[in-house]
Amino acid sequence: MTVFELIALVLENLSRRKARVALTAVGVIIGTAAVVILVSLAIGLQMDAQNRLGGIGDLTLVQVYPNYGDMGPGGPIMIEGGSGGGGGGSGQPSNQKLVTDDSIVEIAAIPGVAAVIPRDYMQAGGIMKFNGLEGYASLIGVGTDDLTNLGLTAEQGTLELEHGSVVIGSFVPTTFYDPRLRPGQEPPPPPDMLGQQIAMVLIKYDPNTQEEIRKTLSLMVTGVITESRGEADYSIYIGLNELTPINEWAMGRRINRQREGYNQLSVRVTDVSKALEVTDAITTLGYQAQTPQSFIQGINSFFVVLQVIFGGVGAIALLVAAIGIANTMAMAILERTREIGLMKAIGATNRDVLSVFLGEAAGIGLLGGLGGVILGWSLGQVINVLALSYLAGQSAQTGAPPPTVAVFTPVWLPIFALVFATLMGLISGLYPALRAATLIPVTALKYE
Repeated sequence: MTVFELIALVLENLSRRKARVALTAVGVIIGTAAVVILVSLAIGLQMDAQNRLGGIGDLTLVQVYPNYGDMGPGGPIMIEGGSGGGGGGSGQPSNQKLVTDDSIVEIAAIPGVAAVIPRDYMQAGGIMKFNGLEGYASLIGVGTDDLTNLGLTAEQGTLELEHGSVVIGSFVPTTFYDPRLRPGQEPPPPPDMLGQQIAMVLIKYDPNTQEEIRKTLSLMVTGVITESRGEADYSIYIGLNELTPINEWAMGRRINRQREGYNQLSVRVTDVSKALEVTDAITTLGYQAQTPQSFIQGINSFFVVLQVIFGGVGAIALLVAAIGIANTMAMAILERTREIGLMKAIGATNRDVLSVFLGEAAGIGLLGGLGGVILGWSLGQVINVLALSYLAGQSAQTGAPPPTVAVFTPVWLPIFALVFATLMGLISGLYPALRAATLIPVTALKYE
């Protein structure tokens, strides 16, 4: 019996009992649709979570901080004399690891690291003045002349830092106010600061006289950063070589980076897939390191488990349908016992009989799987539209960004569901088919 003859015979046999086949296939349709909808829902939730978490920072950046040592019940564990694990001298924690210039060289040598950028924060108070307005913002010094190395993009101007220039976050202009504004007057709109000189008034207090000391800097705004919903939105970036003298003035002493180190390093990796590997390598060196990719990985692990659970619920429905297929095929054998005997009498082998009944069982699974995929995808689209409409309304009330997807069906899922349903039907018909194939022709022909 050729393949085409087998397919033609299977289709003819299934068409002879349309009602029974349809009722049996309904169970497969429901189970397959459940698998498609539930797994698509879990994937959609995972994609939405990834989109939202993607806004917490550049996934190719690893933030590195000093390790100030173990904290015991009485404070840091100290050593007397010498150094241990990066700690230097008496009274230092035994495993202290500062971020110094040597650290930059050490971390830059790690495979997968594209750039290592030291950062520092202004140690003095500051007031910005521009066209009679005043505002507040944090001044951050970075050891790079191009802020694109930090994963930032320009909304206006350029992100290159030159001597006497700064790049501001998109929300910095909104912090300005008119100190002469009277009650009832309309507040001024945020100023356009691109290409303008601003005055940064630095403030520190003399610990001896308790007097306020001020110093004014003139800075040129050369670029505005695109909104990132992060630290950059309200920050002013300046070259680290220009911030260091400001901090030395604020603290009244020179800064020794080898002894005091940096507050933070921003490490850019060559690829997102390297972020966790580089983070682990930096931690092994004794520093503290973190990357947004670790949050993404935790979310992915959770949703993978959720997909398995949801898929298992749908698989239970398919298992029930498989029992129905096995029952249908067992009844078919009882009804067609004489037909089986006649097939064997005219030369059909056990393999031919086995193929026919396995083909019928797989055919029921295929038909049910095809119907389930269509039903599941259609219901998923309906749920997607309704859920996004509802959640968009909720987001409008809370001010949160609206979700981008609720139910997402990848290409592989319908194919997997269809193949799984077909295999389920094939396995379900295995016992009835074996029973039919092993019938003795004479006994089968005498069956009433």
